[in-house]
Amino acid sequence: MGWFKRIKHGILTPTQEKKETPEGLWYKCPNCNTVVPQDDHIENLYVCIECNHHERIGSEEYFNLLFDEGKYSEINKSLSAADPLKFKDTKDYDKRIKATQEKTKLKDAVRTAHGTVDGEKLMVAAMDFNFIGGSMGSVVGEKIARAIDYCIKNEMGFMMISKSGGARMMEAAYSLMQMAKTSAKLTQLAEAKLPYLSFLTDPTTGGVTASFAMLGDLNFAEPNALIGFAGPRVIKETIGKDLPEGFQKSEFLLEHGFLDFIVERKNLKTKIGQVLRLLNSSKS
Repeated sequence: MGWFKRIKHGILTPTQEKKETPEGLWYKCPNCNTVVPQDDHIENLYVCIECNHHERIGSEEYFNLLFDEGKYSEINKSLSAADPLKFKDTKDYDKRIKATQEKTKLKDAVRTAHGTVDGEKLMVAAMDFNFIGGSMGSVVGEKIARAIDYCIKNEMGFMMISKSGGARMMEAAYSLMQMAKTSAKLTQLAEAKLPYLSFLTDPTTGGVTASFAMLGDLNFAEPNALIGFAGPRVIKETIGKDLPEGFQKSEFLLEHGFLDFIVERKNLKTKIGQVLRLLNSSKS
Protein backbone atom coordinates (compact mmCIF):
# COMPACT_ATOMS: atom_id res chain seq x y z
CA MET A 1 0.00 0.00 0.00
CA GLY A 2 3.06 2.22 0.23
CA TRP A 3 2.75 2.73 -3.53
CA PHE A 4 -0.31 4.92 -2.90
CA LYS A 5 1.32 7.19 -0.35
CA ARG A 6 4.02 9.84 -0.56
CA ILE A 7 6.41 11.29 2.00
CA LYS A 8 5.84 14.87 3.12
CA HIS A 9 8.18 16.34 5.74
CA GLY A 10 9.13 12.78 6.72
CA ILE A 11 5.48 11.72 7.19
CA LEU A 12 3.52 9.35 4.92
CA THR A 13 0.44 11.13 3.54
CA PRO A 14 -2.33 10.01 1.14
CA THR A 15 -1.79 11.10 -2.46
CA GLN A 16 -5.15 12.90 -2.50
CA GLU A 17 -3.50 15.64 -0.48
CA LYS A 18 -1.62 16.67 -3.64
CA LYS A 19 -2.69 20.17 -4.59
CA GLU A 20 -4.25 20.64 -8.04
CA THR A 21 -3.06 23.43 -10.33
CA PRO A 22 -5.50 26.35 -9.99
CA GLU A 23 -7.71 26.88 -13.03
CA GLY A 24 -6.83 29.74 -15.33
CA LEU A 25 -3.05 29.57 -14.89
CA TRP A 26 -2.42 27.52 -18.03
CA TYR A 27 -3.77 27.39 -21.57
CA LYS A 28 -3.87 24.17 -23.60
CA CYS A 29 -4.21 24.66 -27.36
CA PRO A 30 -7.13 22.58 -28.71
CA ASN A 31 -5.32 22.19 -32.03
CA CYS A 32 -1.79 21.04 -31.08
CA ASN A 33 -2.12 20.48 -27.29
CA THR A 34 0.71 22.90 -26.50
CA VAL A 35 0.48 24.13 -22.90
CA VAL A 36 1.61 27.66 -22.02
CA PRO A 37 0.96 30.05 -19.12
CA GLN A 38 -2.37 31.82 -19.57
CA ASP A 39 -0.69 35.22 -19.23
CA ASP A 40 1.65 34.40 -22.13
CA HIS A 41 -1.30 33.26 -24.22
CA ILE A 42 -3.15 36.53 -23.57
CA GLU A 43 -0.02 38.54 -24.33
CA ASN A 44 0.17 36.71 -27.67
CA LEU A 45 -3.40 37.91 -28.44
CA TYR A 46 -4.96 34.49 -27.72
CA VAL A 47 -2.95 32.88 -30.54
CA CYS A 48 -1.02 29.62 -30.02
CA ILE A 49 2.74 30.20 -30.14
CA GLU A 50 3.33 26.78 -31.72
CA CYS A 51 0.63 26.24 -34.38
CA ASN A 52 -0.80 29.78 -34.77
CA HIS A 53 -4.30 28.63 -33.80
CA HIS A 54 -6.47 31.73 -33.30
CA GLU A 55 -8.69 31.16 -30.28
CA ARG A 56 -12.17 32.71 -30.47
CA ILE A 57 -12.32 36.03 -28.67
CA GLY A 58 -15.14 38.47 -28.02
CA SER A 59 -15.97 42.09 -28.71
CA GLU A 60 -14.09 43.43 -25.69
CA GLU A 61 -10.84 41.78 -26.79
CA TYR A 62 -11.22 43.08 -30.35
CA PHE A 63 -12.01 46.60 -29.15
CA ASN A 64 -8.93 46.63 -26.91
CA LEU A 65 -6.80 45.27 -29.73
CA LEU A 66 -8.00 47.67 -32.43
CA PHE A 67 -8.75 51.06 -30.91
CA ASP A 68 -5.82 53.36 -30.25
CA GLU A 69 -4.82 53.25 -26.55
CA GLY A 70 -7.87 51.02 -25.99
CA LYS A 71 -10.13 54.09 -26.02
CA TYR A 72 -13.54 53.89 -27.68
CA SER A 73 -17.13 55.07 -27.32
CA GLU A 74 -19.84 52.43 -27.40
CA ILE A 75 -23.27 53.33 -28.81
CA ASN A 76 -26.74 51.81 -28.29
CA LYS A 77 -25.49 49.75 -25.35
CA SER A 78 -28.90 49.16 -23.77
CA LEU A 79 -30.79 47.61 -26.71
CA SER A 80 -32.24 44.24 -25.71
CA ALA A 81 -34.39 41.67 -27.53
CA ALA A 82 -38.15 41.46 -27.05
CA ASP A 83 -40.21 38.29 -27.49
CA PRO A 84 -43.09 39.23 -29.85
CA LEU A 85 -43.66 35.60 -30.86
CA LYS A 86 -43.74 34.29 -27.27
CA PHE A 87 -41.38 31.59 -28.49
CA LYS A 88 -40.68 28.53 -26.38
CA ASP A 89 -38.49 25.49 -26.99
CA THR A 90 -36.71 23.92 -24.02
CA LYS A 91 -36.99 27.33 -22.37
CA ASP A 92 -39.05 30.50 -22.85
CA TYR A 93 -37.16 32.86 -25.15
CA ASP A 94 -37.43 35.81 -22.78
CA LYS A 95 -35.98 33.67 -19.97
CA ARG A 96 -33.21 32.46 -22.27
CA ILE A 97 -32.31 36.07 -23.10
CA LYS A 98 -32.21 37.09 -19.43
CA ALA A 99 -30.14 34.06 -18.43
CA THR A 100 -27.65 34.68 -21.24
CA GLN A 101 -27.38 38.37 -20.35
CA GLU A 102 -26.60 37.47 -16.74
CA LYS A 103 -24.04 34.85 -17.75
CA THR A 104 -22.20 36.88 -20.42
CA LYS A 105 -22.75 40.42 -19.08
CA LEU A 106 -23.77 41.34 -22.64
CA LYS A 107 -27.08 42.75 -23.87
CA ASP A 108 -27.05 40.88 -27.18
CA ALA A 109 -24.76 39.27 -29.75
CA VAL A 110 -23.18 42.45 -31.13
CA ARG A 111 -21.57 45.59 -29.70
CA THR A 112 -20.91 48.77 -31.68
CA ALA A 113 -18.22 51.29 -30.83
CA HIS A 114 -16.21 54.02 -32.55
CA GLY A 115 -12.79 55.56 -32.09
CA THR A 116 -9.53 55.70 -34.01
CA VAL A 117 -7.71 52.66 -35.37
CA ASP A 118 -4.09 53.34 -36.29
CA GLY A 119 -5.05 57.02 -36.43
CA GLU A 120 -8.09 56.54 -38.67
CA LYS A 121 -11.70 57.12 -37.56
CA LEU A 122 -13.72 53.90 -37.59
CA MET A 123 -16.94 52.38 -36.32
CA VAL A 124 -16.54 48.72 -35.34
CA ALA A 125 -19.42 46.27 -34.85
CA ALA A 126 -18.11 43.12 -33.16
CA MET A 127 -20.17 39.99 -32.62
CA ASP A 128 -19.96 37.78 -29.53
CA PHE A 129 -20.37 34.03 -30.11
CA ASN A 130 -21.02 33.45 -26.40
CA PHE A 131 -24.40 35.15 -26.74
CA ILE A 132 -26.68 32.40 -28.14
CA GLY A 133 -24.06 31.38 -30.70
CA GLY A 134 -23.65 34.92 -32.02
CA SER A 135 -27.05 34.52 -33.63
CA MET A 136 -28.52 37.37 -35.67
CA GLY A 137 -31.76 38.63 -34.15
CA SER A 138 -33.61 41.92 -34.45
CA VAL A 139 -31.26 43.67 -31.99
CA VAL A 140 -28.20 42.66 -34.02
CA GLY A 141 -29.76 44.06 -37.20
CA GLU A 142 -30.93 47.25 -35.47
CA LYS A 143 -27.55 47.96 -33.86
CA ILE A 144 -25.76 47.46 -37.17
CA ALA A 145 -28.28 49.74 -38.91
CA ARG A 146 -27.89 52.48 -36.28
CA ALA A 147 -24.10 52.17 -36.43
CA ILE A 148 -24.19 52.69 -40.20
CA ASP A 149 -26.46 55.73 -39.75
CA TYR A 150 -23.91 57.13 -37.30
CA CYS A 151 -21.11 56.55 -39.83
CA ILE A 152 -23.00 58.39 -42.56
CA LYS A 153 -23.79 61.31 -40.26
CA ASN A 154 -20.21 61.59 -39.00
CA GLU A 155 -18.40 60.55 -42.19
CA MET A 156 -16.45 57.56 -40.94
CA GLY A 157 -15.82 54.03 -42.19
CA PHE A 158 -17.59 50.94 -40.87
CA MET A 159 -16.06 47.59 -39.96
CA MET A 160 -18.01 44.43 -39.19
CA ILE A 161 -16.40 41.61 -37.21
CA SER A 162 -18.60 38.59 -37.86
CA LYS A 163 -18.70 35.54 -35.59
CA SER A 164 -22.04 33.80 -35.81
CA GLY A 165 -23.97 30.57 -36.16
CA GLY A 166 -26.52 32.39 -38.35
CA ALA A 167 -30.07 33.64 -37.90
CA ARG A 168 -31.71 33.47 -34.47
CA MET A 169 -34.56 31.11 -35.18
CA MET A 170 -36.37 31.96 -31.93
CA GLU A 171 -37.28 35.22 -33.71
CA ALA A 172 -38.22 33.50 -36.99
CA ALA A 173 -39.10 36.06 -39.71
CA TYR A 174 -37.99 38.97 -37.49
CA SER A 175 -34.50 37.51 -37.63
CA LEU A 176 -34.52 36.81 -41.36
CA MET A 177 -35.66 40.38 -42.06
CA GLN A 178 -32.33 41.60 -40.69
CA MET A 179 -30.56 40.19 -43.76
CA ALA A 180 -32.39 42.62 -46.05
CA LYS A 181 -32.30 45.44 -43.52
CA THR A 182 -28.52 45.38 -43.00
CA SER A 183 -27.86 44.91 -46.72
CA ALA A 184 -30.00 47.97 -47.53
CA LYS A 185 -28.15 50.03 -44.93
CA LEU A 186 -24.81 49.02 -46.44
CA THR A 187 -26.08 50.30 -49.79
CA GLN A 188 -26.66 53.68 -48.16
CA LEU A 189 -23.12 53.56 -46.75
CA ALA A 190 -21.76 52.86 -50.23
CA GLU A 191 -23.78 55.74 -51.70
CA ALA A 192 -22.17 58.01 -49.12
CA LYS A 193 -18.78 56.77 -50.44
CA LEU A 194 -17.73 55.49 -47.03
CA PRO A 195 -15.66 52.29 -46.69
CA TYR A 196 -17.07 49.03 -45.38
CA LEU A 197 -14.58 46.44 -44.13
CA SER A 198 -15.92 42.94 -43.47
CA PHE A 199 -13.76 40.82 -41.18
CA LEU A 200 -14.84 37.17 -40.94
CA THR A 201 -13.77 35.14 -37.91
CA ASP A 202 -14.44 31.61 -36.69
CA PRO A 203 -17.24 30.74 -37.29
CA THR A 204 -19.15 32.89 -39.79
CA THR A 205 -22.13 30.94 -41.11
CA GLY A 206 -25.81 30.99 -42.05
CA GLY A 207 -27.74 34.20 -42.65
CA VAL A 208 -24.80 36.37 -41.57
CA THR A 209 -22.67 34.95 -44.40
CA ALA A 210 -25.63 35.31 -46.75
CA SER A 211 -25.96 39.03 -45.99
CA PHE A 212 -23.64 41.64 -44.48
CA ALA A 213 -20.56 39.43 -43.95
CA MET A 214 -19.92 39.05 -47.69
CA LEU A 215 -20.78 42.59 -48.80
CA GLY A 216 -17.61 44.41 -47.81
CA ASP A 217 -15.55 46.65 -50.04
CA LEU A 218 -12.93 44.24 -48.76
CA ASN A 219 -13.76 40.83 -47.28
CA PHE A 220 -10.96 39.34 -45.19
CA ALA A 221 -10.60 36.76 -42.46
CA GLU A 222 -8.52 35.32 -39.66
CA PRO A 223 -6.48 32.17 -40.42
CA ASN A 224 -8.34 28.84 -40.45
CA ALA A 225 -11.76 30.40 -39.75
CA LEU A 226 -14.85 28.37 -40.67
CA ILE A 227 -16.82 30.40 -43.22
CA GLY A 228 -19.88 29.21 -45.14
CA PHE A 229 -23.65 29.06 -45.30
CA ALA A 230 -24.59 25.51 -44.34
CA GLY A 231 -22.08 23.53 -42.30
CA PRO A 232 -19.75 21.01 -43.96
CA ARG A 233 -21.54 18.04 -42.40
CA VAL A 234 -24.89 19.14 -43.84
CA ILE A 235 -23.36 19.72 -47.27
CA LYS A 236 -21.61 16.34 -47.25
CA GLU A 237 -24.83 14.54 -46.34
CA THR A 238 -26.76 16.50 -49.00
CA ILE A 239 -24.43 15.82 -51.93
CA GLY A 240 -23.34 12.39 -50.74
CA LYS A 241 -19.64 13.07 -51.43
CA ASP A 242 -16.50 13.74 -49.44
CA LEU A 243 -15.54 17.41 -49.31
CA PRO A 244 -12.15 18.81 -50.39
CA GLU A 245 -9.38 19.22 -47.83
CA GLY A 246 -9.89 22.39 -45.78
CA PHE A 247 -13.36 22.99 -47.25
CA GLN A 248 -14.95 26.23 -45.91
CA LYS A 249 -11.76 27.35 -44.17
CA SER A 250 -10.31 30.83 -44.77
CA GLU A 251 -7.43 29.52 -46.88
CA PHE A 252 -9.78 27.52 -49.13
CA LEU A 253 -12.03 30.55 -49.66
CA LEU A 254 -9.06 32.80 -50.43
CA GLU A 255 -7.81 30.34 -53.03
CA HIS A 256 -11.26 30.26 -54.68
CA GLY A 257 -11.77 34.03 -54.76
CA PHE A 258 -14.26 34.55 -51.93
CA LEU A 259 -11.81 36.53 -49.75
CA ASP A 260 -9.43 39.36 -50.53
CA PHE A 261 -6.81 38.39 -47.96
CA ILE A 262 -6.16 36.66 -44.64
CA VAL A 263 -4.64 38.60 -41.76
CA GLU A 264 -3.20 37.34 -38.49
CA ARG A 265 -4.43 38.99 -35.34
CA LYS A 266 -1.05 40.55 -34.54
CA ASN A 267 -1.14 42.42 -37.87
CA LEU A 268 -4.83 43.33 -37.85
CA LYS A 269 -4.67 46.89 -36.53
CA THR A 270 -1.83 47.95 -38.85
CA LYS A 271 -3.53 46.33 -41.85
CA ILE A 272 -6.82 48.11 -41.19
CA GLY A 273 -5.02 51.44 -40.89
CA GLN A 274 -3.32 50.86 -44.26
CA VAL A 275 -6.60 49.88 -45.92
CA LEU A 276 -8.49 52.89 -44.55
CA ARG A 277 -5.81 55.30 -45.71
CA LEU A 278 -5.87 53.71 -49.15
CA LEU A 279 -9.66 53.87 -49.45
CA ASN A 280 -9.92 57.38 -48.03
CA SER A 281 -7.23 58.70 -50.37
CA SER A 282 -8.93 57.15 -53.40
CA LYS A 283 -12.20 58.85 -52.41
CA SER A 284 -10.56 62.28 -52.45
